[in-house]
Amino acid sequence: MSNQTETLDALGLLCPLPVLKARKRLKSMPAGAVLKVLADDPAAVIDVPHFCMESGHRLLSQEESDGHQVYTIQKSV
Repeated sequence: MSNQTETLDALGLLCPLPVLKARKRLKSMPAGAVLKVLADDPAAVIDVPHFCMESGHRLLSQEESDGHQVYTIQKSV
């Protein structure tokens, strides 16, 4: 397991771009690595948790910060 953490700035992007960019970034990361996704698309509240559930990645947290959402995703093994 890796404790590598990266941040994906998806602010200003509309559905489905935040999820598509998160999927692409996670593919290049080692299993166990953590990706923080910053998004302000209202649909991301539904899309990101659904993406994690469908793809097997673990949604560690979902919170509001400075007018946008921050999702912390751990890549599945």
